[in-house]
Amino acid sequence: MVSRKQQKLLHYVEDGSVLKLKSYLRKHRELRVTFAGRRGRTPLHVACSRRDDAAARLLLKHGADPFIQDQKGNTPLHLAAREAVKKGKRVYEDLVVPLEKHCPAAMDVLNEDGVTPRDILRSLTEHQCPGAPTEEKNDPRKEHADREWYHKLFGECEDEFYQKCGRYEEDFCVPDPEPQTYDEWADRLAKEYARKRAWAGGGGQRREAPRQQEEERQRKEKEQREFQERLEAEHRRYQEQAGRKAEELTCSRKRRYERNCAAVFGPTASGTRLAYGDIPWPEPKGTAEEMAAIIVHGVERSDRAAYRRYLRQQQAVWHPDRFAQRCGGRLAEEHRQRILDTVTALSQALNKLSESVR
Repeated sequence: MVSRKQQKLLHYVEDGSVLKLKSYLRKHRELRVTFAGRRGRTPLHVACSRRDDAAARLLLKHGADPFIQDQKGNTPLHLAAREAVKKGKRVYEDLVVPLEKHCPAAMDVLNEDGVTPRDILRSLTEHQCPGAPTEEKNDPRKEHADREWYHKLFGECEDEFYQKCGRYEEDFCVPDPEPQTYDEWADRLAKEYARKRAWAGGGGQRREAPRQQEEERQRKEKEQREFQERLEAEHRRYQEQAGRKAEELTCSRKRRYERNCAAVFGPTASGTRLAYGDIPWPEPKGTAEEMAAIIVHGVERSDRAAYRRYLRQQQAVWHPDRFAQRCGGRLAEEHRQRILDTVTALSQALNKLSESVR
């Protein structure tokens, strides 16, 4: 169920309020940005359908999952690719390219019509941009679009400036002190003046200076301790947030892995040729150990019998001989050796995990 905070986030994306969206995400860092709205579309879907590349980059930065599919099986890249075909090369460079760099595997996800974003983009050529609107001089619509672009560019430059100049406001910020009233300011000046006169007067007044210095020293030590405690508390909160994001990302990869296994190895699998990217790898660019970790993610290891049973099932799926019997005839020749080498490495990683629970 979508919470009120998530509804507000979606409202900012739908209105194209990038600056408000950025401020809202800074304020609610723990808010999940991947959730299904109308027609099963996430905020990243909405940003791509609006050609709002600034909002899309911001959502990806805060952990948006580009593999989520709507009710028609479209990922955000499907929508971005269609907008690029409609509007031309600029939309491709501003929207499609960042999504593809963030998640190259999403380019080959099929929707319900059996079409991938790569298939959609084949109709976009370097010198031809179908459907691109003609621009005239002094066109108010063009001026409005340029102003929006400058606002987005300013926001990106501001983020880059803060990161390079050492401003750490995204992970920790110290609240501004309350402004002093006139009476407080006058009292503070009067006390400082009296203290200076006491120091200059000599005698018994001068003997009180060490006590005041000790009080000042204790006050500074107390402020330093409180500041250090705030730093440590913010650091713990940052680590917890990073752990939650990593857990969500791993769960998303596990669900995608299970869905792709059913599509490629299931009884309804088609007999099409399989390239390296068509194999349901848990982590296409990861090592064999990282793939094995995603496969066993979420399995309760305290129940050793059930854990061993699950491992045996996965070993059977990725055993090199059984894999060759099941899919050997469908493998593309130019990718065959690379696929078989990766299957062997993954099988060995699963065998090591199985040996560790005996």
